[in-house]
Amino acid sequence: MRLVTLAEIRALVQADLDSVDQVIRARLKSAVPLVDRVADHIIAGGGKRLRPLLVLLAGRACAEGGRAHIEAAAFIEFIHTATLLHDDVVDGSSLRRGRYTANEVFGNQASVLVGDFVYSRAFQMMAALASQPVMEIMAEATNVIAEGEVLQLMNAHDPDTTEQRYLEVIYRKTARLFQAGAEVAAVLADSSPERRAALAAYGRHLGTAYQLVDDVLDYRSSPAERGKNLGDDLAEGKPTLPLIHALRKGSEAQRAAIRAAIKNGGRGQLGAVVDAIESTGGLDYAAGLARGEADAALRTLSALPDSSYKNGLAALADFAVEHTT
Repeated sequence: MRLVTLAEIRALVQADLDSVDQVIRARLKSAVPLVDRVADHIIAGGGKRLRPLLVLLAGRACAEGGRAHIEAAAFIEFIHTATLLHDDVVDGSSLRRGRYTANEVFGNQASVLVGDFVYSRAFQMMAALASQPVMEIMAEATNVIAEGEVLQLMNAHDPDTTEQRYLEVIYRKTARLFQAGAEVAAVLADSSPERRAALAAYGRHLGTAYQLVDDVLDYRSSPAERGKNLGDDLAEGKPTLPLIHALRKGSEAQRAAIRAAIKNGGRGQLGAVVDAIESTGGLDYAAGLARGEADAALRTLSALPDSSYKNGLAALADFAVEHTT
């Protein structure tokens, strides 16, 4: 049976996901009241829990699963959460998933410091697993993610950002954590080097596809459905792939409008920019690259034995290019 919705994919490991949520709530507890308050705000915000889902499916697909994978799924989500807390401060964001961000509610200082708490708690959990390969994977991944944040800052308001530079940012900022989660799952299942490499590649391609589509949705989605304002990336001066493609293919007037919008930020020229992106096929171009990444992710799954969990990983690759929120 082909899985077609995220709910159907999640149902394969629902009991494990429930355990992950319990671990997240328990591990975010702190004796410091402000940490607890920000943590409660984060938990209430929910989210798709895609990265924990990936870890759990990958572990089960390797004919393994248990407490170690549940802990790993939780600390992968903690790393993601910490980056979001920091991102929202850097970007000056006030809305995420239709709710006020932690920095909007508690201030930038509290948001950054609680982000540090979440990061350090993740590494406490990693250490408790007593797996040197897991520590090496996660130490490398978090360092690469931090470099990605700096690269994105360097690209901001730069209309000369190339497609290669953009792809490097989304690999470091997004795909690298997906890659780490899938590889950690393989390590904890004591998988062969070949299967470990295949799952790492799967995670990298999956994360890239997901981010490419997410950047398309910044110009195509419904704010009410997605919980973010249309054109947030443009407002922050981020040259994502639809813009980069339009700069290559657009008329002189379109290029001038896009360059000015990237340099100045804001949404003042959003209408003209969206028109330019659509007329040059920028959204379709980015979506096509995303489909190629998803197909590459699907090819790596030949290294896994047939199972419902392998089917779940295949469905997750399709979800990466079909999601609208």
